[in-house]
Amino acid sequence: MSKIRVHALAKELGISSKELLNKLNELEIPVKNHMSTLEESYEERVRKLYSKNSSKDESPRKNEKSKNIDTKEDTKNKKSNNNRDSNKNNNRDKKHNQNHNNSKKDHQNKNDDNKNNKNHNKNKNNNKSSNEKEDNKKQNSYNRDLTKKKPKKRVKSKHKTEDTNKGDDPITVIAPITVKDFADQLGVSVSTVITKLIGLGVMANQNQTIDEDTCILLADELGVEIEIEEPQLDESVEEEYGLLKEDKERDLKARPPVVTVMGHVDHGKTSLLDSIKKTHVTDSEAGGITQHIGAYTVNLSGRKITFLDTPGHEAFTSMRLRGAQTTDIAILVVAADDGVMPQTVEAISHARSADVPIIVAITKIDKPEANPERVKQELMNENLVSEEWGGDTIMVGVSSKTREGIDDLLEMILLVAEMRELKANPNRRAIGNIIEANLDKSKGPMATVLIKNGTLRFGDSIVSGTCSGRVRAMEDDKGKQVKKAGPSMPVVILGLNDVPNAGDTIYAVKDDKTAKAIADKNTEISREKRLSQTTKISLDNLFEKISEEDVKELNIVVKADVKGSVEALIQSLLKLSNEEVKISVIHSGVGGINESDVTLASASNAIVIGFNVRPNINAIDLAKEEEVEIRTYRVIYEIINDIEQAAKGLLDPDIIEEILGRCEVRQTFKLPNNQMVAGVYVLSGKILRNSKVKVLRDDIVIHEGDISSLKRFKDDAKELATGYEGGLMVDGFNDVKEGDLLESYILKEVKRS
Repeated sequence: MSKIRVHALAKELGISSKELLNKLNELEIPVKNHMSTLEESYEERVRKLYSKNSSKDESPRKNEKSKNIDTKEDTKNKKSNNNRDSNKNNNRDKKHNQNHNNSKKDHQNKNDDNKNNKNHNKNKNNNKSSNEKEDNKKQNSYNRDLTKKKPKKRVKSKHKTEDTNKGDDPITVIAPITVKDFADQLGVSVSTVITKLIGLGVMANQNQTIDEDTCILLADELGVEIEIEEPQLDESVEEEYGLLKEDKERDLKARPPVVTVMGHVDHGKTSLLDSIKKTHVTDSEAGGITQHIGAYTVNLSGRKITFLDTPGHEAFTSMRLRGAQTTDIAILVVAADDGVMPQTVEAISHARSADVPIIVAITKIDKPEANPERVKQELMNENLVSEEWGGDTIMVGVSSKTREGIDDLLEMILLVAEMRELKANPNRRAIGNIIEANLDKSKGPMATVLIKNGTLRFGDSIVSGTCSGRVRAMEDDKGKQVKKAGPSMPVVILGLNDVPNAGDTIYAVKDDKTAKAIADKNTEISREKRLSQTTKISLDNLFEKISEEDVKELNIVVKADVKGSVEALIQSLLKLSNEEVKISVIHSGVGGINESDVTLASASNAIVIGFNVRPNINAIDLAKEEEVEIRTYRVIYEIINDIEQAAKGLLDPDIIEEILGRCEVRQTFKLPNNQMVAGVYVLSGKILRNSKVKVLRDDIVIHEGDISSLKRFKDDAKELATGYEGGLMVDGFNDVKEGDLLESYILKEVKRS
């Protein structure tokens, strides 16, 4: 017996889903809605319960009916017995008063009466048996096998549908819904629905989806009353496979705090971490800017602190936001010689949205131009008030060069962590977050994982989104091989079958089969989501598609060394789109630029952007042959600047008015054909014959048009210069008066900058 949904079971039992849900809640069977699935044991329990209820309901009816029948028969038998007794008494009296012959006749009559009574009773017994047969038929209908579905009644015609629905409740429809399902629910043919859709201007086949508004219009056209019901979400994959099991309080133990270092670019975040963990990372980063998320563990007097170093450039907003969501404490780095900058404000917003405490590290206090008090003053504008000034924000001045204030900062981190009572259960299957992921040529997919709860062990079956596998190797932040990783510990793992998405959750499960099943389910969900997005039909998007044909597109193929950089690049590039130029990332991926990327770019008329990756030789040769442009970069804001300039080149030029000159109407003349000629004097600039003109009266524009005629004395003129007089006619305007000003101008295209 396979799992069954609540609504399907309710249909089989012949009751409403709501009634069954109430009964399941009474039985404390865990379900959320009518789309939830029931385990086999729960299903069997419910079926037994309803089969008992149906038998209990029927047995009293049967006993009651049989009792009524018996009562009637007893009454009839009593009446017949009374009749016999009375007949006997009467005959005895007659024997005394009548002669022998008459008594024989009476005796014969008595026998005839008895025969008649017997025949009468026999007929009644026959009626009784026929009634019992009818009752048995009814009882058999009540004892129908409820596990079998009732035969579905199909309504063939529209009129029949309307008749069957008269006086009934409205048909409940969950939107969006496919055309075929909509037709089935209303009991009409699919062709009828498609015909009505065409009449509404919607071209859709039976497998396409229609929205709520379209459903309402269709129902109105078909003469059927419907009721739109919001779709109820089915249980998530995590709920279905029990991945989010809650821990008991007694199983929780203290764990190290996870700290995110955030702030503006070049304010000393990585240098601060270098000073803390006594390593040097900035030398290997392009331009001294951190391009990837890193995770490091620091030991301080036997207590551990895990640091996340998020990039400072604004293009990595999504990465920085992910860092804030996985952290317990945010360290806001602000340079004492620079102060609060735009990305500092962004970092504050991300930390607050993640609801984590903020500790401010004022860096570069060793510089002569450092002014920590000014930094504190600027932070007050962002509602971060120092404890020294009566607020609740811890602010520590530090220097990465002299290590001044480093120990104080670490002590403050441990103090805040102790106040938050951070705990996790190490004795369960691991749950973590993908901090970063990339594809290594020799090792395959690699993922940096921060364990949130439980313990990840070598050989565990794991799943993250659509990726699954088994932990084949684990390294800590120092590159050392480890066999297990507990809460708040960052590790690099090998063994996934594909590169997971940065920011996704990773789960350890009981076996490879479960991991594969979860990954396949996630793949199916993502596929259905893509299909629903591409096939969704509504009355509104018909016009949107038409309008999109006028939008110019810049297609881009994005390749980068790690997944996080790909996502950050896509987000930054899409922000450059506007109403007239649409930037589309048609493909993105991790790894070098190959022939497939170039072929796709050629077919889509796109350019290829590579970040920290290079094209192979075959890709370079193919790009030359197909005339595809490949650009590679090492610093992300150079990409943004180049694409922004390319986007501006696609913009339609601005149309501006260039004023040529002004003239004053000194006199007016009326021609025989009733056209008005203005005698003008040029006050400034020049009046061109092929220019446009605005008629101004009291500095208000009363007409705009073309100059139909321009004369100097009796001769046609191409232009009138300053100080000259002439005659002018405005095309389609005869209401020129003395004192009006005429402004000559032309429309000019100016390239946008």
